[in-house]
Amino acid sequence: MKKAILYVLLFVAIQVVVMNVVEGVCLLIGSTSVVVDKTTQMIIGLSAANILALVVFLWKRMTPLSPSWLLTRPWSVLLWTAVASLGMAIPFTWLQEHLPELPNLIEIEMGNLMANYWGYVVIGLLAPLVEEVVFRGAVLRVLLEKLTPWKAIAVSALLFSLVHGNPAQMPYAFIGGLLLGWMYWRTGSIIPGMVYHWVNNSAAYIVSNMYQQADVKLVDIFGSEQHALMAAGFSLMIVIPALWQLYLQMKRADSQN
Repeated sequence: MKKAILYVLLFVAIQVVVMNVVEGVCLLIGSTSVVVDKTTQMIIGLSAANILALVVFLWKRMTPLSPSWLLTRPWSVLLWTAVASLGMAIPFTWLQEHLPELPNLIEIEMGNLMANYWGYVVIGLLAPLVEEVVFRGAVLRVLLEKLTPWKAIAVSALLFSLVHGNPAQMPYAFIGGLLLGWMYWRTGSIIPGMVYHWVNNSAAYIVSNMYQQADVKLVDIFGSEQHALMAAGFSLMIVIPALWQLYLQMKRADSQN
């Protein structure tokens, strides 16, 4: 448990230090009449922080990597993972919209990040890779050594939601963390989580740019609350078979020999 918390603190420290260094450098550059806008500064800072975290966690083997699971050719698992991720988007969003409203501390910053093409590098590429390396490959891995599987998954999901630092994102991050943790526990690999995470974040980025806003509501997309509810119900008809197939097919590499 202590090691898992230390991993989380290390990840947060890297984010804070790098973002502050980038801000300082941008202020220094600004004094020479070359102004770096806040969105570009955020993209540079988050990219640098995520890359550094990735290097540190892999270099120090806090997240050991192995191709064993991928060598089992689990293509159907990855396909069902992508289907589950797409199917979960609407029901998760509907649930979040009907929970008590929580403060969105980074609404403007997230909107600007989503509206920037380079923002996809952070949201769609680096975040799925680095967060799975840290929170499933490192944090959950060590928790599974000390706790029962579902306790370990719940604790890792809680830590994952808290690290987002934004109350409005925490419920979604917690529920997603449970599912991502389950995938890691069943397979011993971060790859299914990366696929799920990438599809989810990419879909959010695409929808945000289609409607030119980060906080677009389902009613804006489907025209009415009734249609939004119908869409959520239809999505569940996709999610349930996808999760059932994952339950049947997901196995660790060492159990397939």
